[in-house]
Amino acid sequence: MIEHIQIRVFRAPTPRPVATSFGIMRDRPAVFVRLTANDGAFGWGEVFANWPAAGAEHRANLLIQDIAPLVLGQPSDDPAGLWHRLTRQTHIRALQCGEWGPFAQVLAGLDTACHDLAARRAGLPLTQSLNPDAAKSVPVYASGIKITEAEVEVDKARTQGITAFKLKIGFDMETDLAALKTVKADLKDNERLFTDANQAWDAATARHFMEAAQDLGLGWLEEPIAADAPKTDWASLAVLKAPPLAGGENITGTDGFETAIANGHLSYIQPDVAKWGGVTGCFDAAQKITQAGRTYCPHFLGGGVGLLASAHLLAAAGGDGLLELDINANPLRDNLLPEGTLHRGTFHLPDAPGLGVETLPDSLSKFETLTLEAKA
Repeated sequence: MIEHIQIRVFRAPTPRPVATSFGIMRDRPAVFVRLTANDGAFGWGEVFANWPAAGAEHRANLLIQDIAPLVLGQPSDDPAGLWHRLTRQTHIRALQCGEWGPFAQVLAGLDTACHDLAARRAGLPLTQSLNPDAAKSVPVYASGIKITEAEVEVDKARTQGITAFKLKIGFDMETDLAALKTVKADLKDNERLFTDANQAWDAATARHFMEAAQDLGLGWLEEPIAADAPKTDWASLAVLKAPPLAGGENITGTDGFETAIANGHLSYIQPDVAKWGGVTGCFDAAQKITQAGRTYCPHFLGGGVGLLASAHLLAAAGGDGLLELDINANPLRDNLLPEGTLHRGTFHLPDAPGLGVETLPDSLSKFETLTLEAKA
């Protein structure tokens, strides 16, 4: 049974703010959760905490003060069963306060930790516990590249052997298009260019961009409009076919992903393991995405635990998806990855059991802002 929960919050300063069309991140947070069972087995998970600015500490307190009593004493050998049970048990609590996102994110981190624990106990890497025939490495693309800094950041990604780049747009239409044309003209034959508007536009503005970008050969346009925009708005963009549409980080629930697949508007579907579902929900969604002939590309912009979980999920799901790798400096991610993990544009999965994380390195202690615990 689960007898101990520890949650640790970190905030690392950024050399420069990370800008999106809807706001600016002025530091890099990470919320790591560790579950320990009565036999000593343990597992790590990560809870989404990028937004709002004070979200990391809130998620930690939500877990310990509200959700922990539902977790302690529960079996540690059935991650999916625990996640489904907690989803039911917290429904009214989330409804009462309107905080669907925070509850889902905490449950996602708990689920990943429980899967890590179970795989570690079995002596298997997480990906092998999900799919014995899974690949041991996955290709990556560089993300988090602000359009006005694209030339420099794309060159930096190239030095790591990366050949696919996602640029953040949605700031100024004409500036975005001009910069995209410049970057496109400098691409090598084997390189690909993606864009992410972070829900910046209405349907008419997004259509204008898509029509103006027809000749750029973009690999995808991610979240050009709000994730919850009417189905007719998404359909009006999908009919243009180029660039193909991507989204999924702001879709939640099994029904939500099934609807997205059925609607057919998204060519690339991007669940986030730290925002909803954990390994249980996201692996189920990933299988349905690939079976429907779409491409599963896990979204992730956080610390090292969540990135490793995303890599394991992508390898286990198969298909031709890419792993998102934020190009911006982040010690809460980089210091958790084993040496040699990223080589020539390929992310190599650790051979160690579970996710491959034993302990958090001491180098992170200077970034720690809060540690909370609960015991059975």
